[in-house]
Order: sequence, then structure tokens, then C-alpha cells
Amino acid sequence: MRDPTNPVCRTISTLLSRIGDKWTVLVVQTLGQGSHRFNELRREIPSVSQRMLTLTLRNLERDGLVSRTVTPSIPPRVDYELTELGKSLQKPICGLVTWAMDNVGSIHAAQARFDAAQDKAVAA
Repeated sequence: MRDPTNPVCRTISTLLSRIGDKWTVLVVQTLGQGSHRFNELRREIPSVSQRMLTLTLRNLERDGLVSRTVTPSIPPRVDYELTELGKSLQKPICGLVTWAMDNVGSIHAAQARFDAAQDKAVAA
């Protein structure tokens, strides 16, 4: 097993945590359709709060996955889009989304079986 104090392990762990975050997955998937303004992203991902979307976009920009372009106007226009690095993340994320959609029924069935067994064990 790798040493969790190793800087490479910490970096990989941090990146996997970010990439595995549900908001990151939804933002990358949405920006895969093209450039979006902040409020367009909010409409496309209605369950995300303004704060979480801001934090997610800031982290993705810091990691080099998303670019932020400010166009001077009143009010300023801010567009977000995937960088080339961000676009390279689309394929694995789309694979995960496809896997989840293909297996959601099986997972729900497994959860129901597990919960039923737990309820039975508690009742006994």
C-alpha cells in the first residue's frame, strides 16, 4: 500500500475526490455541451446551490479543467468552458454516468435486499 503522506498519493487522492464529486460530474457533463454562463449552469443543474456551483467551478478552474472568460460589459459576462484537459475527462465521466444509468435498477434491488435483511436482523 502506498504511503498516504506521500505528496503524489495526496495529489491523486485530492483529484479523485474532486472528480468523483457529484457536482463535478454534472458540471463537466454539462460543459461538455459547450460554453455556459453561470446562470445557465444553475438552470441545467437545478439541484446545485449557488455556493456549491461557485466552489466547484473555482476548483475546476484551479485544476485546469475549466476556463473562465470575462467579457467586459454591464453587467460583466462570464463564460465557463472545458479546457482540453477538461475535455479529456469527459470520456471517463460519461462512462461512469452510462454505467450508473445501466445499473441503477440492480443497485436499487440490492439496496432493498440489504435493507430488508437488516430490518429482519433487527426485528429478531
